[in-house]
Amino acid sequence: QVQLVESGGGLVQPGGSLRLSCAASRILFSIYTMGWYRQTPGKQRELVATITSGSNTNYADSVKGRFTISRDNAKNMVYLQMNSLKPEDTAVYYCNARGVGTLAANNYWGQGTQVTVSS
Repeated sequence: QVQLVESGGGLVQPGGSLRLSCAASRILFSIYTMGWYRQTPGKQRELVATITSGSNTNYADSVKGRFTISRDNAKNMVYLQMNSLKPEDTAVYYCNARGVGTLAANNYWGQGTQVTVSS
């Protein structure tokens, strides 16, 4: 069974930084589009950033210039470097793996990690 395990969340002051990590297992990692999404209570889960197998990236407008997504295919890891954090970045952050082509029906989620930005 595919597993995505997030880590790196926590409490940080406004303007601070955090780095989220997601370890993937039992998946042909290198061919999947990986992504980070976030959700706050009462709201829909929203896209934060994605990175394709070819390392093409896409970001939500709200995080452009502050967040950076990256991947290490040798380690089956995807990262989200978050700088200049704002209180509105507070959310549960989820790692996502989405298949492409013949694997397009595959869509996996981690359990989430809490990020709280507060003074």
